[in-house]
Amino acid sequence: MAPSDLTVLVVDDDFRVANLHAGIVDSIAGFTVAGTANTLTTAREILAAEPVDLALVDVYLPDGSGIDFVRELRCDAMVLTASTDSGAVRAALSAGALAFLVKPFPHTELAARLAAYARYRRILTAPQVDNARVDAALQALRPTTTTHTPTTVTSPTKDLVLHSILEAGTPLSAGEVATAIGISRATAQRYLANLVGAGTLRMSLRYGSTGRPEQEYSAVTREAKTDR
Repeated sequence: MAPSDLTVLVVDDDFRVANLHAGIVDSIAGFTVAGTANTLTTAREILAAEPVDLALVDVYLPDGSGIDFVRELRCDAMVLTASTDSGAVRAALSAGALAFLVKPFPHTELAARLAAYARYRRILTAPQVDNARVDAALQALRPTTTTHTPTTVTSPTKDLVLHSILEAGTPLSAGEVATAIGISRATAQRYLANLVGAGTLRMSLRYGSTGRPEQEYSAVTREAKTDR
């Protein structure tokens, strides 16, 4: 983890969803997962061990309300939930949530929100602010379709990364992509994150018999793009 990375706590009652969201966080440069929790008790234990910058919190948890949890947090928070209740939206924003995402949503949507949050934090690094800077920070939290466009769209390396995924026909991990085209895993990860952010690739999780699931990448089909 780089010293300047923003740390994120993921709280969701479904461990697979929690791991999926953690994988998206890990795929974005400048972010690190501080931990995943399936209960409020576990989430509080993680927070007691180390402070975090941002919490991604579900509403319905086995031992309490995620919105009540957001209200007690000393860090920033976004609510990620299957709830479509408009009252829950108002309650979450009143509790201090910076965003409210209704599941299921495309991976690119969460990636865009994280990129927006990073911009929000950068804008507010100044010790003193004026109205223009406050407005810019609040506006940064509401990403548009162009705010997270990768800067490497014309890169030959990006093209090689994408070609390796298309040629494989099956999902590949960052390590497998790196081996296939002869680049470092970190470089492959960076370009894969850009392609996920652009909506060209989809990131999912590969579960083994033990240990943390590994991120794998596959091409977004025409049908998947149409469904969005």
